[in-house]
Amino acid sequence: MTRTAKLLLLIPFCLPRGSLAGQALDPALLTKPATDAWPTYAGDYSQRRYSTLTQIDTTNVRHLSLAWVSRLTAGAGGGEGGFFGPPATAAITGGVAENPVNIPGSTSGSPRLSGSILQVDGILYISSPDNAWAMDALDGHILWHFWWKSRGGTHIGNRGMAMYGDWLYLETPDDFLVSLDAKTGQERWHREIADFSQQYFSTTAPVVVGDHVLVGTGDDLDAPGFLQSFDPTTGDLQWKFYTVPMKQGDPGLETWASLDAARHGGAQVWMPGSYDPETHLYIFGTGNPTPAYTALLRGPRDVHTNLYTCSVVAVNVETGKMAWYFQTSPNDTHDWDSTQPSVLVDGMFGGKPRKMAMQTSRNGYFYVLDRTSGEHLLTMKYSDAANWAQGINAKGQLVRNPEKDNTVAGSLVSPDNGGATNWYPSSYDPQTGLFYVVLREVYAMYYLTNKDPRMLVGLGGSEQDVVGSLGTSIAAIDYQTGKLAWKYRFEGAGGGGSGLLTTAGGLLFANGGSGDFVAFGLRGTQPPVPLWHAHIGSVENAAETYTVGGRQYVLVTAEGALYAFYLQ
Repeated sequence: MTRTAKLLLLIPFCLPRGSLAGQALDPALLTKPATDAWPTYAGDYSQRRYSTLTQIDTTNVRHLSLAWVSRLTAGAGGGEGGFFGPPATAAITGGVAENPVNIPGSTSGSPRLSGSILQVDGILYISSPDNAWAMDALDGHILWHFWWKSRGGTHIGNRGMAMYGDWLYLETPDDFLVSLDAKTGQERWHREIADFSQQYFSTTAPVVVGDHVLVGTGDDLDAPGFLQSFDPTTGDLQWKFYTVPMKQGDPGLETWASLDAARHGGAQVWMPGSYDPETHLYIFGTGNPTPAYTALLRGPRDVHTNLYTCSVVAVNVETGKMAWYFQTSPNDTHDWDSTQPSVLVDGMFGGKPRKMAMQTSRNGYFYVLDRTSGEHLLTMKYSDAANWAQGINAKGQLVRNPEKDNTVAGSLVSPDNGGATNWYPSSYDPQTGLFYVVLREVYAMYYLTNKDPRMLVGLGGSEQDVVGSLGTSIAAIDYQTGKLAWKYRFEGAGGGGSGLLTTAGGLLFANGGSGDFVAFGLRGTQPPVPLWHAHIGSVENAAETYTVGGRQYVLVTAEGALYAFYLQ
């Protein structure tokens, strides 16, 4: 029996039918923990990826069954839709390319669905590079499909869309912000957000805060990073914040060898940030400096820390001005950006209540900051394998061991350039008080392959060869001490590599590896227990949960398809 046939046996015969009429997004939903809706990238502004829903819990999760599965097709087609839905219609097209570049997974075939999926008023909004869909959350049938005719560029992924009232916002790999009518899929406007000729590419999910659509971009060459704010109604640029100094007198210029080095210094903003409504601060991470694997052109490490690369940065959303920053990897030489989510938590720290921002950085260290002031509270290693730092300075920053830089002979370093963690979302559960993150503990030899400065731009001049691993795990961190409460190691290939979700039902959902989607029962400071799994193929995104028609659903993607589960 085929896998599809097995899944069909799980589908109830009396499935509710009919599309729910979509309504405008209530902005108040964005400030509350994820419940009935999933209205923004991480469910709410805090990036906790924690749901207060309890219909599915540790006592009944074993009865979780497949509600529907819907397979999508990119490009001018539309996708198969749900098993009981009507056939998909032709795609609505947009874009500026007269002869769009043919990219598998973007113009045809199964798309990579690694981003967050919005669910508002019973409608799902899904994206992949150059594509967006609206889908009925009750049965998975497609309501509309939008296809952007691309100029090309890096199609590594798309993190999701943002919503403002009846309007959606999507970034395209060839550097446009596109606004769509959520009810029809018709394009409202598009705006170029980066210089395509400079090899920028845009993968991040926009974030709507008030009357601002916050947009980041990426680049692997040597262009400067920036965050921009656009008017959600007109698409007009409101402000632009550069993450590296761009002119004489800019703060942080003294941390670079020269103005030219700073202006080509990277620090890309390629992941969504979090937002604190009390302070109006948008808190986000920045990427690695460029050249990525050598500080030769950026200045010696004892003076030139290369601000504001590899940093957590807080910007006032009304003005676009920086309020504070904390640099996690000064003068980085290993491509360990700090774009991982800053998770906002209110709780006790050091015996008194604190408003905190927490991050598990790609470099293998866990940071706790006061999110109102940027004050450093804690730095602690969460990866046992991390071996690149020789100490922590008075500011709570890591001091790089020069012997772990790229060398001609090779240096044994952990993490590898994929990082101790990467883009996949972490989660914080207020019931356990623990921070959960997917942890990769990989050793690699870092080789300097070219000493010619002309060959060291971007990611050039280096080679990394993996030589060993302690495996991939879920690590549970006590934020008050930074110590691991437990570590659960995956046995299957690819385990954990798409992110985590926790719920008030005492559950943690994760990619179990080897094609399995797994629900764990949390037990406080004891390792979790696997309670349920479904073999659906290579899991591509972090699971989400919400309610439609009074039932709690768990949604996840695998191999170009959406899988929705509920209690039988």
